[in-house]
Amino acid sequence: MKQLEGLAIQQRYVEHMGCLKGCLEYLRRDVSFPWLYGGTGHAFIIVIDEHVDVSSPYVWDTSMLFDLAPNLGAKISGFAIWKHEAGDAFSERQREAWDFVRANIDHGLPCYGWELVTRYGGYWVITGYDEVGYYYSGSKTGGPLPWQQLGDQFVPLLEVRRVEPCEPAPPEVAVARALTTVLARIDGPEAWTEEQAYSGAAAYAYWAEALETGEAKRDDHTYNATLWLECRQMAAAFLREVKERLPGRCDAALDEAIARYETVCRAFEAVTALHAPRDKADWSSRFSSPEAAELVRQVGAADARAIEALHPVLAALA
Repeated sequence: MKQLEGLAIQQRYVEHMGCLKGCLEYLRRDVSFPWLYGGTGHAFIIVIDEHVDVSSPYVWDTSMLFDLAPNLGAKISGFAIWKHEAGDAFSERQREAWDFVRANIDHGLPCYGWELVTRYGGYWVITGYDEVGYYYSGSKTGGPLPWQQLGDQFVPLLEVRRVEPCEPAPPEVAVARALTTVLARIDGPEAWTEEQAYSGAAAYAYWAEALETGEAKRDDHTYNATLWLECRQMAAAFLREVKERLPGRCDAALDEAIARYETVCRAFEAVTALHAPRDKADWSSRFSSPEAAELVRQVGAADARAIEALHPVLAALA
């Protein structure tokens, strides 16, 4: 058995961020959660899948995250492929993933992957391996998962990533690159997603309509509200950290942007208060809630105003 001692996920609703944070802590890189969410752009995105499904946070184009992470001192590499796309070569890709993870762990580089425990989905830190398969850290810890099963579970996606340290960009450069990328992509209905889902303003519009018509899933709706609230909380915290790191550079613009994202957070909190998470979630039942629909529209309007406040921040950093 080979284990990277001390490597573990840092639990968040956005497991991808939790995996990166855990890997960076193992590498002794001090990157705060707000800096991680904001610097990769994740703090500002919104994606809603059909029926406001629990899959919503996963059906987005993560290339932005991988492109921006080096600004924070983290280079992410690896691959992701659907089982049906690999076809007859799928077993070869599983072997490739197995060899990739073992080689990197042998060199002390942490890895993470998709769905190390069946039906739990999401991202998991890979903490080690033995002759059978992978050991993992996520909503539970354990192993080994036989390496021939990775990518062939509930969601047939084979994804493994390595995190290695690199020299971070200066704070003003990291912030400018993140905001430039976010603002360049924010407006389109498919700005963040490659799937049949909705992003940006279209995501809020679809979400509200699904709540009105009874097409939204009750606990999936709650999960989405809680997760996207986490992102907007990190957006406000990121902007506060920008102000601390770059004093006097754009204080007034940052104060306005922070206030607007705090308004978004309060609006999201009203959504989560109306339909709070339940101990025994039902991930299939749909429901109708005109009241929740109106609250989601209020969140969308507040989010649009908050996004507009990012332009003066970026202009001040230019």
